[in-house]
Amino acid sequence: MKQNLGLYVHIPFCERKCLYCDFLSGPSNEQTKKEYVEAVKLEIKKLSYYKEKYKVVSIFFGGGTPSSIEAADLVSILDELCTSFAIENRGEIEITVESNPGTLTKEKLDAYYKAGINRISMGLQSTHNEELQLLGRIHTYEEFLENYHAAKDAGFTNINVDLMSALPNQTEEGYEETLSRIIALQPTHISAYSLIIEEGTPFYKKYGEDQPLESTLPTEEEDRKMYHLTKTLLQENGYHRYEISNYALDGKECIHNSLYWTGTAYLGFGVGASSYIEGTRYHNIQETSAYIEAVKIKNEEELRCDIEELSKNEKMEEFMFLGLRLTKGVSKAEFEKRFGTSMEEVYKEVLDKHQKEGLLEVGEDIVRLTEAGLDVSNYVMADFIM
Repeated sequence: MKQNLGLYVHIPFCERKCLYCDFLSGPSNEQTKKEYVEAVKLEIKKLSYYKEKYKVVSIFFGGGTPSSIEAADLVSILDELCTSFAIENRGEIEITVESNPGTLTKEKLDAYYKAGINRISMGLQSTHNEELQLLGRIHTYEEFLENYHAAKDAGFTNINVDLMSALPNQTEEGYEETLSRIIALQPTHISAYSLIIEEGTPFYKKYGEDQPLESTLPTEEEDRKMYHLTKTLLQENGYHRYEISNYALDGKECIHNSLYWTGTAYLGFGVGASSYIEGTRYHNIQETSAYIEAVKIKNEEELRCDIEELSKNEKMEEFMFLGLRLTKGVSKAEFEKRFGTSMEEVYKEVLDKHQKEGLLEVGEDIVRLTEAGLDVSNYVMADFIM
C-alpha cells in the first residue's frame, strides 16, 4: 500500500520584498523566471521515481509569490507534477496556490481554476491601507476585495485569507475591524498570525530589540488581547480552530499543512525548498542562479544541503511538539505504533508536570493542549525535546 505524500513548489519571486519578510524571496527579471520554471520541472522529473512508493495527497505552490509568474508557467509546473507523479484526477487532491492580491488578475485566476487548482491562499494581512503600506505590501484592501470576488467568480470555493496582528501602531479596535470585514466575506479558511520581528529584516532595524521605535509595537498584553479576540470572533462565526494559528469552516482544514504537523512525507521542489521523506530531512541549494545551474548538471543528491537522518528520539520529539500544534492533539496508540514504546515510558514526567499545571489534557488515548496550554504552547512543547 502506497504512503501519503505532499508536494511543495517554491516560487521565490515577488514584486517587492515586504519589510517584515525573512523568507527566501525577492524581485527578479523575466528571463530568470523562465529559466527557473524549466529547472523546477527538470528537478520534478528527476524525483519521479518516488511515485512507485507514494501517492500524492496535496500540492502546494508557496513563496515568495507564486502569482508573480505567468499563469501558463505555473500551470506547466503543475502539469509536470501530475505527469511525473501519476496524478490522474486533479480534483481528488488539494492543490493550493499562494497569492498576493497585487499580482493576481482575473485571467490568472481563470487559468488556475481551468488547470485544476482548487484552493487559493490570499496574503491580505490587514484591511487597513495604512497598515499594509507600513508592512511594505504592494496591494490595497480594495485590490484584495476585487481579486477575492474574482476568485469566487472563477469558481473557487476554497479560499484562505492570511491576517496579521500586533502590527506597529495597531489597536485592538482596528484589528477587530479587520477580522469582522473578513468574516463577512466568509472565506473557508483563515490563518491569523502575530507579527514576529525577524533579524536581518528592515523591520528588525526599525523595531528590533533596543530600538527606540519598539515602543510603537503593541505591548505583550495588547498582543494577547488580539490573540484571544481572534479565537473568540472566529469561533463565534463558525470557524473552528484546528491548529494554533489556523481556523476553518467544517471540512476545510488545509490538508497540505496538516502533513507537516503529523510527520507525513513531503517533497519540496525549487530553490531552498525543504523535504522530509523516509526519515531524512534536507533542503535544496539556497541561491537561485546556483540552483538553476545545479539542476542541469548534477544529480538530485547534489542539490541537497543539510541532510539529516532523524534518530528515533528526534522523530518522537517531532511527533509530540508538531502534533500538539493541532487542537485534536496526539494519539498514544499512534505513538506506540510508530516507535514501539509507550508515550508514558518516554514522557511520563513531562505529561504529569503539564497536566498538573493545567496545560495538557491527558486522556486514555489523546493528549492535547488545554486552552491555557495553547496560550503558552512554546513553553510546553520545549519540554518534549529530549
